[in-house]
Amino acid sequence: MSTRAFSKFLTVFLALLQLVRSLGRRAKNPNPRRILVVHHLLLGDTLMLTPLLAKLRERFPRAEIAMTTPVGFVPLYRERPYGVDAVPYDPRKPGTLIKLLKQSGFDLAFVPGDNRYSWLALALGARWIVAFSGDRPAYKSWPVNERAPYSSTPASWGDMVARLVEGEAPSLYRPEAWGEPECQPFDLPSSPYCVLHVGARSSHRLWGKERWAHLAAYLMRRGLTVVWSAGPGEDAQVSAIDPGGCHASYAGKLDLAQLWHLLKRAKLLVCPDTGIAHMGRLVNAPTVALFGPGSATLFGAGEFWKRSPYRAITVDNFPCRDQKMLFKREIPWMRHCSRGAKECGNNLCMQVINLAMVESAIESLLGLEPERNAA
Repeated sequence: MSTRAFSKFLTVFLALLQLVRSLGRRAKNPNPRRILVVHHLLLGDTLMLTPLLAKLRERFPRAEIAMTTPVGFVPLYRERPYGVDAVPYDPRKPGTLIKLLKQSGFDLAFVPGDNRYSWLALALGARWIVAFSGDRPAYKSWPVNERAPYSSTPASWGDMVARLVEGEAPSLYRPEAWGEPECQPFDLPSSPYCVLHVGARSSHRLWGKERWAHLAAYLMRRGLTVVWSAGPGEDAQVSAIDPGGCHASYAGKLDLAQLWHLLKRAKLLVCPDTGIAHMGRLVNAPTVALFGPGSATLFGAGEFWKRSPYRAITVDNFPCRDQKMLFKREIPWMRHCSRGAKECGNNLCMQVINLAMVESAIESLLGLEPERNAA
């Protein structure tokens, strides 16, 4: 039996055991003492849960709030933003499940993404489970007590997730609400500097290497030091853009806590629509995000981050950005694309984002005169 299969078997067994023990006693507590947010999401989706955490803290100021968090992301939550404890969890590592079970006994649980994790919430003794409706297959949602629909009008996913909690929207994001995580020392660039994060999990989100090189030259002319950034194993992308090593590169050299500090002190961040764009908003770095296949509405700043220094670059109504599914639910107003290389051999949605669009967004964000008028 694989480790993932073992974790799944143990979770379902314990969930059924909890269900038998709690027959007739599962009810919603209006004043929960212990609250759980349960998921196993990618970095960007995890950071987009921040409006939910903020609202939970405002609604239940005295409650203990815990959130299952992929192991690699836990350092970002070390300072307990909104008083939330990030608990390491990986379904491929049964040891993390065993440790999680020691914290069982929750009055209220929220499942913001895949409803299969409602079974984990039940296994952890959650007495009332709230999730979005419409997940498939239906058995994933059997433990859910309360189901809410996705928004019928355009909204960011972070804002929609916050609506799982009853009441008014949370207060707008304040950078001081998220303490700086500790990190191993590393050499920061000379200031002022900008970070060009060129990597992306999907090749369809990559921008052209010539455009990155031209953008770096433009930023140098505007008096900014340029540094490259990319994730583990993506340093070849930087080498292709800057074969001569004209600019310092942090590609694959920093962990997430170190990257946080690099972005925190940056004059500017430019990157594709990835988790790094969401981190840029958290640290309040002026951020320009390039949206090709992704939805700038769904994965943008939304209401919660509307005061953040942020610009989303996209071409609206791009013909092949036509898919409407998110976590196996259909959202009629949404338009994005999750096709792979076999289905789409050319990321035209990224190529159509030209240098002038990005330069204009940077000038607007930083309050610069257009280059043609610059001294």
